[in-house]
Amino acid sequence: MAVSRIVRACYQQHMRTGQILSPTGSVIIFQPKRCEIQQISSSSPTLGDKLATAKAVQKHDWNRAVSEAEKIVGYPTSFLSLRWLLSDEIANVALHLRKLVGSNHPLLKTAKTLVYNDKNQRPWGLIVLLVSKAAGHAPTIPEMDQDKSAGVLHSQRALAEVTEMIRTSHLIHQGMINLQSMDNAGNNLSGDSETIFGNKMALLGGDYLLANASQQVANLRNQDLNMLISSAYRDLAESNFIGDRDEQNNPLPSKPASTAKGKSAPDCTLSELCFGDLQDNTQPMSMEEVLGNPEKEWSLRHVLGGGSLLGKSCQGALMLAGQPEELQTQGYLFGKHLSLAWQAYIDLQPFLLNKLQSDAQFSLVSAPVLFHLEHDPSIYEQIERGRTSVDEIDYQQLHCAVKAGPGLEKTKNLVNKHSQAAMQVLDRLQPSDARTALQNIILAMQEL
Repeated sequence: MAVSRIVRACYQQHMRTGQILSPTGSVIIFQPKRCEIQQISSSSPTLGDKLATAKAVQKHDWNRAVSEAEKIVGYPTSFLSLRWLLSDEIANVALHLRKLVGSNHPLLKTAKTLVYNDKNQRPWGLIVLLVSKAAGHAPTIPEMDQDKSAGVLHSQRALAEVTEMIRTSHLIHQGMINLQSMDNAGNNLSGDSETIFGNKMALLGGDYLLANASQQVANLRNQDLNMLISSAYRDLAESNFIGDRDEQNNPLPSKPASTAKGKSAPDCTLSELCFGDLQDNTQPMSMEEVLGNPEKEWSLRHVLGGGSLLGKSCQGALMLAGQPEELQTQGYLFGKHLSLAWQAYIDLQPFLLNKLQSDAQFSLVSAPVLFHLEHDPSIYEQIERGRTSVDEIDYQQLHCAVKAGPGLEKTKNLVNKHSQAAMQVLDRLQPSDARTALQNIILAMQEL
């Protein structure tokens, strides 16, 4: 009978967490589909070994990892929840979007990405809630402020929604098209009525979400949080003013620093990739010696363009929970490094194809391209031809050149570097189902 009770208790624990602790302190992971039990030693291996061991234990599926994580925090945190889909404002936006069908406006692609929940679009609201639950809250938080069924605070759930709204508004704003160069500004645009309408939709739709996000942050009545999220707004805006841009406002890489052909600078340490944000992340980030250095330039672009928002949202969630400042800083670092790992993985995808599709393009400021520019600065001439129009760039030729260079391997190192940095932050937290879910998301992200 005693054995039976132990087995039953172990099974119940497995149903909640997917794993149990043996009396010796080892972690036992059940895998019912394969009817086997695997055991991981509780000794402390290196972080790289833990990543490799976890991958060997189970093939991490992205949809499964996200689905299980959503159950842990209570409900799906995607921006396109039923509550939003049924609102009058979103219904009106969807109605007007029908007018753009057939116009090939970038706003349509953004809308499709949001509706179908593209795997490249990261569930940041979910990450914020998981960090909130994994870290817990101070015992002084009143019970009426707690959502005990999910293990988070009501204010943290509101902050997660704010994060999704800000991210979505930024994506929508990026769907605008430059119709004219500065030299021709103000000329007759009657032939581009659909494009003008699409730009208005992108501008006003993004502003609507941003205004709602600002209102929700103000309702939380926390001045320090308000300042933190406001600085994330500023960072998103500044991300559009780094380096050169073509006439369509697409970013262009900076001219590589003068290095001998075939040689590249050593990889940056994590401390070298801090742009003053560890001292005070509410202040503008430093751009000193950034442009022309591929890893620093790429990192700053994407910290400003998204990593800052996720990091500050995680930091703000711990601030609402009454956690000490040191732990809040770790929350910021976790969000920042997770976002950079995600971005490096997304940048890698076009170059894993043997051949690029005839009409396909990729970002000229993606990590593989920037690393290859350092390796072979001569291809910068090809990129400069695209200042007037991206159609002037031979993407097929550039794709082949990057695949043959060291850029892919260095980008893979970026993914591992920032994934491990995020994992190190999680190691500071107590074991929990939320921490396990965050680890599974990091691993599944690498195997999308």
